[in-house]
Amino acid sequence: MAFIKDYAVYKFPFGWLQVEYVGGTVISLDKLDEERSGGHKTALTDRVFSQITEYLQGKRRSFDFPFQMEGTPFQKKVWNALQNIPYGETRTYKQIAEEIGNPKACRAVGMANNKNPMIIVVPCHRVIGANGKLVGYGGGLEMKRALLDLESKPLRKSKNSSPENS
Repeated sequence: MAFIKDYAVYKFPFGWLQVEYVGGTVISLDKLDEERSGGHKTALTDRVFSQITEYLQGKRRSFDFPFQMEGTPFQKKVWNALQNIPYGETRTYKQIAEEIGNPKACRAVGMANNKNPMIIVVPCHRVIGANGKLVGYGGGLEMKRALLDLESKPLRKSKNSSPENS
């Protein structure tokens, strides 16, 4: 049985969050500036939105819904390296380039970051310029600053805290 690509859109603090999925797997999370009509909310998209909301409330540090990212082998290397940046820490483009074994690929790392299909979940917001400045972020620098500020605070306990939230 072939699955059809679909999406759901949710209002969140930075505009609208579009969750794109195929079957039971998320393939893209994207910030939209305007609401998009159509799409279909499902148990999966509700779970994704719930986890993003918990993260934005400072109650979650990791995500456990199924996702798959399509990209070039180089992009996938970069996105895998991004997932190794611990919550509350940052890396430079140069550090990511070195981690993937291509120390001169700083600009290419930046371009791969720009193509990251899973905002927040694959934390490209944790990558900063060599001088410590915030540079480039698909969601905008204001959102990047807000996410980094959020991650600089201790985890808040929720009524239903569970191990996957830490």
